[in-house]
Amino acid sequence: MKAPDFQYCCPQTIDEVCELLQSHGSDARILAGGQSLVPAMNLRLSSAELLIDINRVEALEGISLSEDGTYVRVGALARHAQVAASALIAKHVPLVHNAMKYVAHPAIRNRGTCCGSLALADPSAEMPACAVTLNATLVLQSKQDGVREVPAREFFFGLYDTARRDDEILIEVRWPCRTAGSLSGFDELSRRHGDFAMVGIAVQGRMASGLIDDLSLVTFGTGPVPRLSARAGELAQGQRPTPQLAQELAVAAAGELDPDEVAEIEIRRYQATALARRVLSKMFQEADDAG
Repeated sequence: MKAPDFQYCCPQTIDEVCELLQSHGSDARILAGGQSLVPAMNLRLSSAELLIDINRVEALEGISLSEDGTYVRVGALARHAQVAASALIAKHVPLVHNAMKYVAHPAIRNRGTCCGSLALADPSAEMPACAVTLNATLVLQSKQDGVREVPAREFFFGLYDTARRDDEILIEVRWPCRTAGSLSGFDELSRRHGDFAMVGIAVQGRMASGLIDDLSLVTFGTGPVPRLSARAGELAQGQRPTPQLAQELAVAAAGELDPDEVAEIEIRRYQATALARRVLSKMFQEADDAG
């Protein structure tokens, strides 16, 4: 199939993009990597009167460390492959670095963008899960309101539904840099490597004096949005990282899955428990090895 007719434009500044979004609203679509949008349009699952190609907007390119060293900025045109190869990401945001190898396949990673994945908000995607785990900051811009920042835990509303308005563009994501004593883990279960995750687990933790000082555990692929386990975070606080604790946290996180949102709930809970236990056990072993 072919996409319905649409107009095409290729602005060169963010202000031009915002002007077009202001004028066309929900009738416009933004094209960055196009790895989800173009197939959806060709299958006529999505349509646009105006396709705004942002690939010539130089201000949206690049990966950089903030001046105060607290976050890594990833621009809207940074490809998955660039993020995966970034020394800054590997050093300061290891959770994202480790998650990148699970993102689709090389051809898609070469064109698809990190911010595009966040803006799409596919519940099985890796980047939204990482963003919620780290509570990354998503930076939006519009002609009407200028720039606004949205914490990732307030950005995802539901299946392909986010806080981004029709007149806004996601210009960058700011990934918090790891701090002393931090640990992270990521894994997912899929039918084939690179396929959509049936169940995924992302974890970020921090150790202090041999005890867990903070832990964020997110389950994804099991509902309309990545799910942050409040119970796991509460149980982990102030505890020593042990195999028994890994099992308790895994069971707690899986128990929070909503049967109204997840098909075959018992199977998914079993998978989520096993996967979370695996990720946490590896994390805790690394903490033990580090002393």
